[in-house]
Amino acid sequence: MKKFAVPIAAVLAVVVAALLAGAAPATAQPDPQRCERGEFCLWPDEDHQGEIQRIALENANPGECVPLPAGFDARSFANRTKRPVTVYQGRDCATEAEFDTYPGGGTFVPAAPYVVRGVQIWEN
Repeated sequence: MKKFAVPIAAVLAVVVAALLAGAAPATAQPDPQRCERGEFCLWPDEDHQGEIQRIALENANPGECVPLPAGFDARSFANRTKRPVTVYQGRDCATEAEFDTYPGGGTFVPAAPYVVRGVQIWEN
């Protein structure tokens, strides 16, 4: 009986290896808090926490002020667009209050220097 123990174990090992190699990889679910390429994302809390707001060229015209929704103030943001984006303290994108422009391509700001309430995406 011992002479069959090794071949059976070897066959089982090959079968298990074949099954594992043919197993379909797990599909990653999209993270609703992740900022995708082509988006400018804002969060109400520092360190990119809280309910995300997304702005992209599909919902914002270059050069036009995009006020954030009433009741939403951003304290962190990320620029994953290819364009520079200016953030404003005021919802009307007025330059009388604080404002700064951030380059595109992957600028992550975990703690905004002031509360952001308006955004403007620029031409390249």
